[in-house]
Amino acid sequence: MVINVQVRARPRNRLVTGVLLLFGVPLVAVAALRTVGYDGGWYTLVLLALTPYAVVYGALLGGVSLVLRRWWTGGIALALAILLAVFVAPRVMADEQPAVAGKSLRVMSANLYLGHADAATIVKLVRDNRVDVLNLVEMTSAEVSALDKAGLFGLLPYRVLHAAPGADGSGIVSRYPLTEENYTGDSTAKQPSAEADLGGGTVVELVAVHPESPDTGVDQWERETKDLSRAAGEHGLRILAGDFNATLDHAALATVLSRGYHDAADERGDGLQPTWPADATPLVTLDHVLVDKRAAVEDYRVFDVPGTDHRAVYAEVRLP
Repeated sequence: MVINVQVRARPRNRLVTGVLLLFGVPLVAVAALRTVGYDGGWYTLVLLALTPYAVVYGALLGGVSLVLRRWWTGGIALALAILLAVFVAPRVMADEQPAVAGKSLRVMSANLYLGHADAATIVKLVRDNRVDVLNLVEMTSAEVSALDKAGLFGLLPYRVLHAAPGADGSGIVSRYPLTEENYTGDSTAKQPSAEADLGGGTVVELVAVHPESPDTGVDQWERETKDLSRAAGEHGLRILAGDFNATLDHAALATVLSRGYHDAADERGDGLQPTWPADATPLVTLDHVLVDKRAAVEDYRVFDVPGTDHRAVYAEVRLP
């Protein structure tokens, strides 16, 4: 009788072990991709975007496995969760900033969601936060008219605008005089660039970032993102702000950061604040303000804007 019970238990034990191993496959995939710095295709990009959640997932899977006495499975799952936590945890800790005493620049970026964002809210955010530079992506001609009617250009009179239907339009609006430049390669959506003259010999280079969405072409997204990665020492003080269609766990964005930039949210310990999809439950951080490492990030915030699926991002930067 005892022998029969043991024989029946083995298939059930194997089934439990198999199920746990199956649940461990995405965890192993995320840990491997993140460690080697490989974005892969569309599905692996989605997995990488969920890296912060994979930390919790791995801890839960490891705990359940240990309770069920699957020691190897539980130990490996916990080890992978710890590995991913090493990448993610620094985002909730503020970093020491460079000791600089130059001018302060307040930068905000908003994805207008095909021109459907509420213009009055955008203008109110600019006014309330004394924004100096506003980057706008997915900007249509109708949205430009709505922003004008809401009073945006009375607050920020200088502009470089490339309105277009759908998601391809972008622009930079500023309190300071702008000179349009070309700091990026060709891209599907216009990513305008400009030099802002802050006076007193201080100039800042600005880019409104919006590379192709990877769901329509991963190779194009990767190329357009890496086109932003010219080394900071090869040009003037530069700030990149917009919808990168990437998180800090994507290798393409890591390439940009490695060339002399800091992520403003990460610097202030707010690197886990999600920005998309704002019209549902925000899950991932696709919108960023990347700041030249020679400058200091003094503040960072995210704002909800009715009518768009992205949160606006804001950073106050102290220049050298």
